[in-house]
Parts: sequence; structure tokens; C-alpha cells
Amino acid sequence: MEPFTKKATVQKGDPLGAADFLVAASGLSKTKIKDAMNKGAVWIKRSKGKLNRLRTATASLRPGDQLELYYDPELLAKKPPVAHRLADRQNYSIWLKPAGLLAQGTMYGDHCSLMRQADLFFGVQREIFLVHRLDREAAGLMVLAHSSQAAAAFSEIFRNNLIVKKYRTEVRGDLRSKAPKGTIDLPLDNKPAVTEYAVESYNENTNTSLVRVIIKTGRLHQIRRHFEMIGFPVIGDPRYGKDNKNIGGMRLEAVSLSFRCPFLRKEVEYRIPDKPE
Repeated sequence: MEPFTKKATVQKGDPLGAADFLVAASGLSKTKIKDAMNKGAVWIKRSKGKLNRLRTATASLRPGDQLELYYDPELLAKKPPVAHRLADRQNYSIWLKPAGLLAQGTMYGDHCSLMRQADLFFGVQREIFLVHRLDREAAGLMVLAHSSQAAAAFSEIFRNNLIVKKYRTEVRGDLRSKAPKGTIDLPLDNKPAVTEYAVESYNENTNTSLVRVIIKTGRLHQIRRHFEMIGFPVIGDPRYGKDNKNIGGMRLEAVSLSFRCPFLRKEVEYRIPDKPE
């Protein structure tokens, strides 16, 4: 079955149970509708309200309610990799997001996202606010805020580049031949973009360089685009670089986050251990 979208407004005489209404509107079985609802693929907009995910199959509807179903059977069948909470500071938590996991969901669902996994982990005890992103294909550290105050504080930290983000990546080619250390200062999307790097090692057998990276700006796919632009694409990157796909995942990982904690009022660093040689 191909993905499809179904939008319908509840009329007088329609079934007033959410799952029953969507069964009638879409032609899908009740089991499939419940699965889609549980995984965040169903949305509701009540009068004078905004569009929100609807997960409760037995939710009561009223005439005028608008329901939207975004159905992608392939996405709904996926079993996402599991994120791990590395630190908990009440106002925020630090998570290790595995490669293949989205930061947040889409209209077609959120069960393959860090935000949903954190929401299920904390239950009703914590609010979840996304304050920055990490590419789905990349692994590494992410901050989640747990109050509007924390979300505002971290948004300012990221917006003003008051955080040091360190990455480890593996690129194709001997980057030492260009420069063992350097700065890539090439605009992206007509905006300044600065990436600093230092080569840690070169593997002659695989013709790859292991590189430490610090980004001074936060442009879309910045590391991946910058290294592709200078002729040393990130290994396994499915989008940038030629002959660089299907080799066991993208070799890019956010390994360290350093910032002045807005609650402890001191500098903190969160990092993951180096991989063994």
C-alpha cells in the first residue's frame, strides 16, 4: 500500500468514536487505525483549537472536529533504534541519539523520534521541548529541555552560539594532504558557515581520515556539506558525495557538548567515550 493522507470533518450522524470514525473515513481496519494513532499519525483540530496529535482510539468527537490521517505503512512498520539517557538535570536531560532516529516526528508519525522516546520514558512527569537538532543519519548527544524556562534558556544558548559542539567523523581520502588542521569557511544557503577540523589519523587501507570537528555555526547538514565541498565526503553519507552509500551507516557522531549551565551557573561538559581502536 502506498502512503496516503485522509482529511475529514465530523458531521452529524457520523461515528463519534475517533477510531470508528477513521475506519469509516479511510477504509482501513480498526487495528491499523489504532496502530497509526498510537504512533502519532493521526491529528485532530477542534473548533478554535490548533492541530494536535490524537492517540486515544476511544476519544469522543463532536460535529465540526477535523481529523487528519497520514498513513505510511512502511514507516509505521519500522522499529526504531533506542536512545539512551546519559544525564538528568531535572530542567534538562542529555541523550545519546543513535543513527537512524529522528530528533522529532513528522506528520506521518513520531514513534521513530527521540522526543517520543523521551516522552514515554518520563511519562507525565516531564514536558519535552526540542531545542536543537541532529541529522537522522548521525549519532550523538542531544539536549532536551523540560520546562518552558529551560527551553527558552537553551534556545538562546544555541542561537547565540554559546555552546561548543564537538563531532567525530570519518571522511574519504587523506585529509592531511590538504591540511592536518584547518577551517572551512564557505557560506551555506547564503549564510556564513564555519567548520574547524583536525585530522586524528589516516587509514591507508581504507583511504579514510578520522577527523575531530567543531562547528562555529549551525547550518543545515553543515559538516556533511562542508567536507563534500572540499572533496572529502563523510563516509556513508547517503546524500552528499559520490560512491558513498550502503557501507554500514554514516560515520558522523556528536561526541561532546560544552556550555554554561543556565541553572548551575557554571561551565559543564557532556561527552561520550571515545571508540576503542
